[in-house]
Amino acid sequence: MNKKITVLIAVVVIAAALWVMNNQRNSATTTETAPVPETSAETPADTTTTESGEGSGGIAANVAAGYENILRLATWDEPNQNDPQKTTEYYSINFQIFDRLVEAVTAGPARSELVPGLAESWEVTDDGLTYTFNLRKGVKFHNGAEFTAKDVKYTFERMLWPETEAKNQDFIDPIKGSTEVMEGTAKELSGVEIVDDYTIKVTLKEPFAPFIASLATPSVSILNMEATEAAGADFGLVPEKTIGTGAYIFDKWVLRDELLVRRNDNYWRGAPELDGISWKVVQDADTMRLMFESGEIDVFDTAVAVSQIEYFANNPKYAGNLAIGDIADTNYYSFNQRIKPFDDVRVRKALQMAVDRQGMLDALFGGRGTLSYGIIARGIIGHNPDLPAIPYDPEAAKALLAEAGYPDGFEMTVTQIANQADTLAKNELFQSMMSEIGVKVTIDQMDSAAWYAVRADGDLPSYATYWAADYNDPDNFIYTFFAPGNTVRRSFNFNNEELSKRVVAARAITVPQERIKEYQALEKAIIQDEAAWIPLFQRQHIFVVNNRVEGFKVSWNGWSDGWYYYEGLRIKP
Repeated sequence: MNKKITVLIAVVVIAAALWVMNNQRNSATTTETAPVPETSAETPADTTTTESGEGSGGIAANVAAGYENILRLATWDEPNQNDPQKTTEYYSINFQIFDRLVEAVTAGPARSELVPGLAESWEVTDDGLTYTFNLRKGVKFHNGAEFTAKDVKYTFERMLWPETEAKNQDFIDPIKGSTEVMEGTAKELSGVEIVDDYTIKVTLKEPFAPFIASLATPSVSILNMEATEAAGADFGLVPEKTIGTGAYIFDKWVLRDELLVRRNDNYWRGAPELDGISWKVVQDADTMRLMFESGEIDVFDTAVAVSQIEYFANNPKYAGNLAIGDIADTNYYSFNQRIKPFDDVRVRKALQMAVDRQGMLDALFGGRGTLSYGIIARGIIGHNPDLPAIPYDPEAAKALLAEAGYPDGFEMTVTQIANQADTLAKNELFQSMMSEIGVKVTIDQMDSAAWYAVRADGDLPSYATYWAADYNDPDNFIYTFFAPGNTVRRSFNFNNEELSKRVVAARAITVPQERIKEYQALEKAIIQDEAAWIPLFQRQHIFVVNNRVEGFKVSWNGWSDGWYYYEGLRIKP
């Protein structure tokens, strides 16, 4: 999933240029930013508020009085949608106002733990096919309606209905009957049975070991059937019509200015300590820094203002204010094995060795991150820290190209979405590195709609992007990229049939140790033996936290969007 870990442009362009000039000098002497995600949401009205509570279905009764104890955040990239099923990147509001059957909580740096949410317990049959969820009693939605099994069934079905245009259907498509619902030949899921108001049984088409982990993603947040249907197209756009069971209530959205959630006094886990959370929309890095230094915002997210990283990271005044964590992501360049010469593993391995990963990480992100040699990010179950390094060795790369029949190199095209200067900076670095081994790279900038369409047809030759974890399981990385259908849709066209079959089969392994062993073997075979893509690095995420905030945590996956209901987070009096 390409998350909202946005970067500013100028610093990346400058850094890339410096790398190229430095590299040229050395030669003379001897966020990635993901493509803009697909969206189909409408834009909210300029101002929508629920402060009076009138006509809001009883919401006002749950709203805490006052905003004295509020966490003040800033966002560069305003959400276009707060319907959890219709976004792949805007989760800040969703984490606060909705709950999930299972929650992935931060248990330590780059470490998560699955804990009961709206399902207080569950049982799985020995064959791994049937899950029985025992739902929590007495939970109320923000409009006062009681949470029951029908809301869970509705949530799953709505996510699969074609008219919803949901973005992450693959999280629940293992459920029996999902294909018929997605194709529009059925409205209800045959694999979901309401046993009673507080018990629901879910049967899968085949064993899917990461199923519980996938239910902890914000995309599978539980909706209120009646309120969501009544809201229609306003759901996710109009605060008082966007109803969940979460610790906070969506209270206000002033377009291009501010989003606000307020404390839910009736929250089933207990009312949060904070009165609320606000996100100010600030699309200028210097202005954001000045607002932080003047105390107008409490947390400065350097991922949305990369140009300010050095200012804070190297300033002794803020040495005790930095909260740092890994982003559970993998950055890479793709190969399309349908296109020559990428059908030759020797060519792919040559290009892997021609990339100066450290130089690229230094130029683009000040060296803040970890070099990658596989697929599974650090912090994800199954990450293998002992994978052999892929050396930066242009001479060995040239020798491999000559062995493959390309002693003078060849021409290749790297594609990107137009007007993404940070991606262009990365591609220009790549272009310079490839020129050292005789490979001439053309950068083709395309309209975003065309880019996605060509990629889905399997016809993009090469591109740079990153993938950040949806849920903590290697399946979210290995299957996402290298299952037979997925590898075509991502224009990889991975052509090792035996490994592809193993990728699919690994999902059904129910013994944890066996699953991890197989995923690590697949990772080495796909990336190191078959050289299916060029792994680059995993980034680091830095937050600068105001002294008035106590207990701030970087989420286990390093997302900018965090869940702000956890023990210890408070505003000092």
